[in-house]
Amino acid sequence: MDLDAYSAAHRNEWDRLDSLASKRSLSGAEADELIDRYQAGATQLSAIKTTAGSTRQGDRLSVTLSKARLRFTSASTNVLSQLPRFFVLQLPAALYRLRWLTLAVALATVAVAALWAAWVLNDPQVLANLGDTEELRQVAEEDFANYYSDNPAASFAGQVWTNNAWIAAQCIAFGITGIWVPYVILQNAQNLGLNAAVLFSFGHGDTFFLYIAPHGMLELTAIFVAAAGGLRIFWAWVAPGNRTRAQALAEDARALFTVAIGLVFVLLVAGILEGFVTPQPWPWPVKIGLGALALAAFLFYMLVIGRRAYRAGETGDLVAFEAGARRIYAN
Repeated sequence: MDLDAYSAAHRNEWDRLDSLASKRSLSGAEADELIDRYQAGATQLSAIKTTAGSTRQGDRLSVTLSKARLRFTSASTNVLSQLPRFFVLQLPAALYRLRWLTLAVALATVAVAALWAAWVLNDPQVLANLGDTEELRQVAEEDFANYYSDNPAASFAGQVWTNNAWIAAQCIAFGITGIWVPYVILQNAQNLGLNAAVLFSFGHGDTFFLYIAPHGMLELTAIFVAAAGGLRIFWAWVAPGNRTRAQALAEDARALFTVAIGLVFVLLVAGILEGFVTPQPWPWPVKIGLGALALAAFLFYMLVIGRRAYRAGETGDLVAFEAGARRIYAN
């Protein structure tokens, strides 16, 4: 192929395509012409790339084709314009759908943690296997409380935030396996039970609850929600109902990944409480009150605003146009 001659032969066609792609509005005839010229230009670009590889003429035609394609597919919605709908409708509706499963996860965690703590406290051999007496006393009397103040508040808050957000994302991302979420719940409950057992065994049970409560009410609730989201995704392909398994999995996974994004902000608040409130020498009613206020705000958002959005028809999923076809049919 003589690239210069080929370009000269089609120059007017490409200029016309660029002109149509640049117009602010198109008539019906112009829209049809735009599509015809786009199809012809795509064929010509393919011929150029096949015979000459990457060239200046091909790059220019590629840019023109991109402009033309945006005219009949339209540009994606500006992300900033989607934020109000995300926070007012999609996220609260997705959270509201998880309310009962979140409660079930919370009760299961509390039950397992209590059983684990009771087992350790009532069997001296199990407690002894955790460490020698002086090490455990050090944990109960100093290390547990010092954990919250050993590092600068800002870095500590950032560390716990990223760690908890990563755990929440994993719960939802790997929830489809049906194994990861129960593992996270069990591990979390086990850690709570062991810490409670160690502190109670040395008469510092009040320290356990006082240091966990300010940030833990919101933090643990967020993890329960993430676990519930993962379990819901797992159940979508186990029992899809009147949907196909692929359809159920796609719809619920899209909706519940909305929760993963929302929990990043919730866990940021929990991290700030853990880094800047829990270690402060303030009266405990003040610190626990701040944690309770944060939890109440989240529950109001989840249950009241979420209920309103859910009743309006929201599920947390994308709108129909953005989600694409639910099924593909062949003629």
